[in-house]
Amino acid sequence: MYTKAKPLRRIREAVQETAFDLYSLGLIDKYRMQQYDTLCMKPIPPFDSSRIRALRAQLNLSQAVLAMVLNTSLLTVRQWEVGAKRPSGPSVKLLDLLERKGLEAVL
Repeated sequence: MYTKAKPLRRIREAVQETAFDLYSLGLIDKYRMQQYDTLCMKPIPPFDSSRIRALRAQLNLSQAVLAMVLNTSLLTVRQWEVGAKRPSGPSVKLLDLLERKGLEAVL
């Protein structure tokens, strides 16, 4: 089965490597390098209910405290955990940051 993930990842890596080389040579500035870094970011995999519950358990947080950390409502976190809703936008970014860097990264 053919998937687009591998070729896209290789293209993304090649673009980022080329941009870094150009930046190292002084041919592009820091702002342009940041733009390339942003464009080449890997997509965040979706958060399902079990992943959110596991993250909350790992951080040893209640649903209410997680809601406060994410600046969302307790009801929303409950709906995520039962699978009635899925997080999107800034919530996904914050959940990913919590998962990768820990609670200190968001506080």
